[in-house]
Amino acid sequence: MSPSLTELKAAAALLPLPERAELAHYLLDTLDPAEEGAAEAWREELVRRAEDIRSGEAVGKPVEQVLTRLRELYP
Repeated sequence: MSPSLTELKAAAALLPLPERAELAHYLLDTLDPAEEGAAEAWREELVRRAEDIRSGEAVGKPVEQVLTRLRELYP
């Protein structure tokens, strides 16, 4: 590991949590930038799913049931 990377990591560790989160988000975005149109496609998908829920086409499950199932699958 280069000395500059070690210094950056040490400095980042001293940042308040919200700033560390912002830095982490920035770094992740630089590794895999979003494809053009991805944000709009996600927005459309969220609108579609919300409409499905409101119309009764999609039926949810209680969070306790979902978490119990996940704990069974991934102990």
